[in-house]
Amino acid sequence: MLEIKNLFASSQGESYLEDVSFTAEAGKIYVLMGRTGAGKTSFMRAIGGLLPLDSGSIHFGDEEITSTPVWKRDAAIVYQQFINYPNKTVRQNVEFPLRKLGLKGSELNDRVDLYISKVGLTEFAKRRPSQLSGGQQQRVALARSLARQSRILMLDEPLMNLDFKLREQLREEFLDLFSGESQTVTFYATTEITEAMMLGYEVLVMHEGKILQSGTPDEVFERPKNTLVAGIINDPPITLLDVTVVDGVASLRSGSKISLPDHLSTLPAGDYMFGIRANDLEPSSSSDATQECTISFVELSGSETVLYLNSASGDMVAQIEGIHDFAVGSTLHLRIRPERLLAFNSSGDLLTAPRVGAK
Repeated sequence: MLEIKNLFASSQGESYLEDVSFTAEAGKIYVLMGRTGAGKTSFMRAIGGLLPLDSGSIHFGDEEITSTPVWKRDAAIVYQQFINYPNKTVRQNVEFPLRKLGLKGSELNDRVDLYISKVGLTEFAKRRPSQLSGGQQQRVALARSLARQSRILMLDEPLMNLDFKLREQLREEFLDLFSGESQTVTFYATTEITEAMMLGYEVLVMHEGKILQSGTPDEVFERPKNTLVAGIINDPPITLLDVTVVDGVASLRSGSKISLPDHLSTLPAGDYMFGIRANDLEPSSSSDATQECTISFVELSGSETVLYLNSASGDMVAQIEGIHDFAVGSTLHLRIRPERLLAFNSSGDLLTAPRVGAK
């Protein structure tokens, strides 16, 4: 078990980590989710001994490693800029750190064979990195780190520099890659929500050097602690609307009204922010559509159309299945699905949300 307590790290007046505490179990993947500059890399560098700490402690089991030199920590890091030895073959790249650890003979060969096979590079074992594609080169870096069987493995946005199709392919393979690593604590940093949802046993949402919230992917997505977490964990962006609740009815700034569903029915009268995800806003031709909007921007994303809209109630973002020919400047009526609304207080803290898993 890896126990991190109250880590603070700063340099020349700039703070990198602020009171970061977390406990992680071996055999599980923990995803660090956050925007660029959130502190994900600093978090991993601190664990690896590459970032000096102002205060705090790091324990692995009964051993304190806060001041342990980097080379004694038994931690491996894979960066988004994958690093391989250009003058060595795939096999020699994977062997290199193992030979440094003193492995030889059949123990060395068996472990190298296992991890080269795990990343699907057996037939490329005699090639040099320059003879491989970008995705294959990243696999070499992964195999070298996995083969060490370190007790701490950290992956810093390892798919960021690969093309979209290759990212999807490797993302699907990652869970298999990490299966069987029961003695290893694995951290995986990403800005991609899809990766966080697919890979994480637990997701740590980070912002400005702090862990804002941690929990299972479903918990963090369905019940964001506050509007900041909701903004980080939703892509396309979540829409936030100011409302006033009176007698079980929410009034938007435009004057449109929403009858409160069951999970919001106990809200006392007052002012709130309601959050609604982009795929929970539906075009409507009905005259009683909840909100009239003007389309300001149209984005085609794979097999979906994302609309950025202005309305009298505020800016909104809708995601619609399929490719549609919406004209910028045209009017669109949207229905807000009330059963999918999240309610936040005026400070941005979550008050209530649909139960986890509710559709």
